Amino acid sequence: MADLYYTANMSLDGYTTDAHGNFDFSEPDDEVHQYFNDFERGFDTALYGRAMYETMVYWETNPADDEESLIGREFADVWRAQRKIVYSATLESVTSEHTALERVFYPEAVREMVRAEPRNVSIGGPTIAATALRAGIVDYVNLLVIPQILGGGLAALPGGLRASLELVEEQRFSGGTVRLLYRVPDI
Repeated sequence: MADLYYTANMSLDGYTTDAHGNFDFSEPDDEVHQYFNDFERGFDTALYGRAMYETMVYWETNPADDEESLIGREFADVWRAQRKIVYSATLESVTSEHTALERVFYPEAVREMVRAEPRNVSIGGPTIAATALRAGIVDYVNLLVIPQILGGGLAALPGGLRASLELVEEQRFSGGTVRLLYRVPDI
């Protein structure tokens, strides 16, 4: 039985993007990027909302560029190998291999799909993750806290949701980023 993991890069004040939608503050150094390579290898399936998919689809083609680092090319290989499900009512089509487009995110159907998977499933994007968290189907929240304050933007965690989480792991990176892995009890 698999678990559903929500992972987000976030500023110290809790945002995944600034007020203008920029996420350049969270560009990983090699150490954090290698962590993501290793972490993402643990998932055969990734669930995305439209905006996160449009960000991540970069890895479908661009990393073939000679300027991309070895770590970047490695991440691209991992990402391309994953099965991806994009939930969007507005996206016209998907442009990556191993990708399905679903128009509606049904939490109970997602819960059943995750439980039937042989390996854990990731969910990416704070908007779709908010829906999943509110529905009580997220098992773990994996936050990479970047030592930056943005003062506003898109929140990594949903407003209005109250839950007590259990810290199960933490990791510090030399550049100041801290990874916090929490188990989410039944909400």
